[in-house]
Amino acid sequence: MNDVVENGVSAAEIEGVTWKKAQASVGGGECVEAAGLPSGGVALRNSRYPAGPALVFTDAEWGAFLAGAKGSEFDRHAI
Repeated sequence: MNDVVENGVSAAEIEGVTWKKAQASVGGGECVEAAGLPSGGVALRNSRYPAGPALVFTDAEWGAFLAGAKGSEFDRHAI
């Protein structure tokens, strides 16, 4: 695979990364997994479908999302 990972690529095709699951996961498969990409940015996948499509974010996009999540902007009642 080339160095540029695009949205929608099969997560199974993203090589050389370690997928991480939140420790808060209850183990029932209801998780989103994240992986830092060698070329920068972050990929996300659904843990129930590890070979399914990945969403890919730049470092700036990921930082903005995390800031919003930490600020409760994405709590269920807010979206």
